[in-house]
Amino acid sequence: MKKLFFAAVILFGCLSFNIADAQIRINLGLNVAAQPDWGPVGYDHAEYYYMPDIDAYYDVPNHQYVYLENNVWVHAGALPPRYHFDKYHTYKVVVNQHNPWEHHADIRARYSGFRGRHDQAVIRDSHDAHYRNHYREEDHHDRH
Repeated sequence: MKKLFFAAVILFGCLSFNIADAQIRINLGLNVAAQPDWGPVGYDHAEYYYMPDIDAYYDVPNHQYVYLENNVWVHAGALPPRYHFDKYHTYKVVVNQHNPWEHHADIRARYSGFRGRHDQAVIRDSHDAHYRNHYREEDHHDRH
């Protein structure tokens, strides 16, 4: 009887673990809610935006900019004043790779043709219910 009970407990535990593991994978796959209102529409998942106009990145999950300063990649919540651009009208390229700045020369060359483009639809202007609960910077400024 004890063996049957322990076998049932172990089986139940394994099934619970597999269900929880599957839910975690699904939740990690989508990050629409983490994308800012100035992000491009059409992406269920975005790790980084590369912005060719300013030659910098935006880390979507961490809500930080990544830019080059004195040959060092800096991660910060805001860009320095020397960056003058309209994030709603600057073209953003979704880059889903780990630490894209480590391959910056390739990324810059690949997406240089998007410099000066201002025709990209952004989440703020979308009426798609898919983007209803996206990240809004103005909602989070008071908390930091």
